[in-house]
Amino acid sequence: MSSARLEHALQLIHANDETGAQIVRELAAGGDPQALFLLAHLHWSGTLATQEPTRARALFEAAAARGHVQANVVMTNLLASGVAGARNWPAAVERLKVEAAKIAHRKAALDLLDAMDLDAAGDPVRVPEAKVISDRPYARMFEGLLTEQECGYLIAAAGEFEPSMVHDQAGQLVRDTIRTSDGATFHWDIEDPAIHAINRRLAAASRTAYDAGEALQLLRYAPGQQYRPHFDWVGSAPNQRLWTALVYLNDDYEGGATAFVRTDIEVRGKTGDVLLFSNARPDGHGDDLAEHAGMPVTSGTKYLATRWIRERRWIP
Repeated sequence: MSSARLEHALQLIHANDETGAQIVRELAAGGDPQALFLLAHLHWSGTLATQEPTRARALFEAAAARGHVQANVVMTNLLASGVAGARNWPAAVERLKVEAAKIAHRKAALDLLDAMDLDAAGDPVRVPEAKVISDRPYARMFEGLLTEQECGYLIAAAGEFEPSMVHDQAGQLVRDTIRTSDGATFHWDIEDPAIHAINRRLAAASRTAYDAGEALQLLRYAPGQQYRPHFDWVGSAPNQRLWTALVYLNDDYEGGATAFVRTDIEVRGKTGDVLLFSNARPDGHGDDLAEHAGMPVTSGTKYLATRWIRERRWIP
């Protein structure tokens, strides 16, 4: 009976009908694990419910306690990162080991994690010295910061890529004319412990805190696709994007260089290289010289991961 009601509720939710969310709430109140999981997602995303990551995490935990497999995986991820609640890296790793015995993609995450040189908190033991690209804009290259296996894992774990979209003046989602690539995002609920450890490595390289980083984004550029000149600085945002970390996930393509258009500097990283650059001047204002572009790919497919880093805590 509850499964039929949940199916009906999902149909209503997809139609943006609040009645569906109300049905989910009623079933969740009765302890149904799938309803708890769905209600958690509603509060996580703000769909037909208030966006409350902390409440969503508690609901994920309740669903996991009732045997919901996906909720258990989400809770392991959130325990690893400390998003929307307490962080417990050792507990997350132990949970991952249990999941790895039954779930193939969790086994892949554990294998990747086991190959990393991490301390007890999941931070990298060491980070290579950076190669100076430019002092203004401040830009440094960390050669081989990620392994080929880690790069391949990120591409495979991204799943389906979607066209890059923006809202037009009428508020409608339309294809982005500045960024013509396809993208995927490792939202915090799906950022597994291996991806989290990679994000902590990016934080260590940039000498910033993990919690100041936005969710890791992957971009895929087919021939002819590009990211036209732009700034990562966000207008008058109260919590600015101070840094950008670009991870080159492959190098078997032509074209696609990262160009700082006002200084005639072009960079083309190899697989696993990370380009870190500042979007701000020392006075804290946006740096005009940080305008950059992803040049058109001429052959092959380019994969790039992007992590924007704010001036202070960004994660919920």
